[in-house]
Amino acid sequence: MRFSLASTLVVALAAQATASSWFGKPVYNKWHETELERWLSDHNVPYPKAADRKDLENLVKDHWNDKVVSPYSSWDAQTLQNYLTSKGQQAKKGTEKDTKSLAEQVKVYWTETEDSANQAYSSVKDWIFDSWTDSQLKAFADKHGIPVPQPRKRDSLLQALRDNYQSAANKVSENVNYPGDWLYESWSDSELKVWFDERGYPVPQPSTRDSLIANIRRQSRVASLNLQGAYSQASSSAAAAQQSLSDALLDSWSDSQIKEWADKNGIKVPQGSKRNELIALARKHRARLYGDSASATAESAYGAATSKAGNQYAQATNGFAGYTNWFKAQFGIATDAAAASASSATGTAQKSASSVSSSLSKSAASASSSASKSNASASKSAASAYDQAAASAASATDRVKEEL
Repeated sequence: MRFSLASTLVVALAAQATASSWFGKPVYNKWHETELERWLSDHNVPYPKAADRKDLENLVKDHWNDKVVSPYSSWDAQTLQNYLTSKGQQAKKGTEKDTKSLAEQVKVYWTETEDSANQAYSSVKDWIFDSWTDSQLKAFADKHGIPVPQPRKRDSLLQALRDNYQSAANKVSENVNYPGDWLYESWSDSELKVWFDERGYPVPQPSTRDSLIANIRRQSRVASLNLQGAYSQASSSAAAAQQSLSDALLDSWSDSQIKEWADKNGIKVPQGSKRNELIALARKHRARLYGDSASATAESAYGAATSKAGNQYAQATNGFAGYTNWFKAQFGIATDAAAASASSATGTAQKSASSVSSSLSKSAASASSSASKSNASASKSAASAYDQAAASAASATDRVKEEL
């Protein structure tokens, strides 16, 4: 088959158009000149005061990857180590102060891409508030007359601010593509400094208000990504703990007890089912194991205890209400209390969750063994399982409090 020059050009143009529709133009192409200048200033990129829009846009383009897509290339050693800790990793021995080596290690766990960064900055409102405390969210809502449903829970606050972000900016004649100083007008100077302390970031020097705000803007995206990662890790640990609980519970039941439970929950058991088949059937309907109500039998007492233990664990690790203040919200700490750095606390939370999971499994196994001896003994063991699990969850909370 032969192709003419014309047909080749048509194919090339079509491919270019398709690529453009797939990937779109860089998000900063739509920014106002003042937003381009603000971004350059925030990222310490010098620009001529008399520069026109095209010059400003080209400067942003030249530095976009290094400053937004892969910002870790310019991080100091401590920040790089903090990021590795947030991913449950440690710097390789002997590289603790080697920024080049640390950056290569961070690169392995880095998830931001050019496309995801472009999408993120096309809707700043979806993540810019993630690292704010509840009181800061409330203050912003009050300052800009944004109605928030009662009670003012974090989720409803975040949603209200995101829904009204554009209108709030319009009222004060501000642009919304790249965050401006107006967002932080209700923050005190001490709150600005605390934001850095909480995350293990060095406070910029000189610590003028303008400098603090500029640095918060620059690092808010990474802070949001870190919190998302922390939530994901804790969710995985919680799921593992729940599975351990149900496995231990099933191991403690006899075949007849599993059949009785299945019958009560309307689960059909094929005639002649062997024990491994019964357990497999129960695991398939694992969620119902936590819905059993307590009865006078030892099995039900044990089931109630493990359910309570699971709930205690959930109180220590679940109930996520937005990425911001994750550690404070998840571990029963007041949302406006002083917090540790997100990167450091993530590692602690992950270890604590694993510790709780292990303790729950051991406690449940202990109760399982006793359950086969007598109803009274099983009840005591069940209570012990709950007490130990509760203590483990409390210990996890204490460890994170210490970190915070």
